[in-house]
Amino acid sequence: MRIYIGFDDTDTIDSDRGTGKLARWFENELPKSCGLWGVVRQQLLLDDAIPYTTHNSSACVILECSNSLLMDDLISRAVRHIEHHFISGSDPGLCIASEDSPPLSELIHFGRACTTRVVTQKEALKAAVGFHLSGHGGSNDGIIGAAAAVGLTAQGWGGRFIEFGGLRDFPETVRVSDLERSGIAVVSIDRDGRFPAPEDIVDTKGWLRPRLWGGRPVLPVVPRTGNLWKTVEERKRKKRQKGGE
Repeated sequence: MRIYIGFDDTDTIDSDRGTGKLARWFENELPKSCGLWGVVRQQLLLDDAIPYTTHNSSACVILECSNSLLMDDLISRAVRHIEHHFISGSDPGLCIASEDSPPLSELIHFGRACTTRVVTQKEALKAAVGFHLSGHGGSNDGIIGAAAAVGLTAQGWGGRFIEFGGLRDFPETVRVSDLERSGIAVVSIDRDGRFPAPEDIVDTKGWLRPRLWGGRPVLPVVPRTGNLWKTVEERKRKKRQKGGE
């Protein structure tokens, strides 16, 4: 059974870690009956009316667990995790839902809204009826991004993986077959219809971040020369970036 855990607003502009790192570190707190499937970063609306820290992104941890009876335990572990790692001055939020919970359609709809307009805590609470949604400090505005992270990730068509199958351990150039063996689909977006062969090489530019497409990690690539391909995006460092993912 798949369980989604959304975290948001656990850092500040001067902190040495971001919400993405806190989400990835949660793997160390899991019970034995749960395994980390992946962690997805979700990008929300950038607007001057929203008091975001750096990029207004949130993160969703995706777990594979034996049953939903673990929910109370996971909630307790996630709360303790936030309390241990959040940065004073932030506004942490937590959302947890399982795929066999009440329908996720309201959370999915809410997540989409968070990418196009300014939303409120009241809207987040309404969308999360039947699920766990809690604030853990400051204004509690983090409940908005936490709920959006779960909704957007559950729909399966948005965000990028910041953790999946040891993606951070791959070298800068890697064979297509090695990526696909790890569960990452390599997909060409070349307009001429070329597609990568198993022994072709992908230049990740030192930043391997598959996208969440169709409920699975997909790495879009374009051809360079010979059997070499490159990823379509690379890490962008912004002035406001501090803790990272």
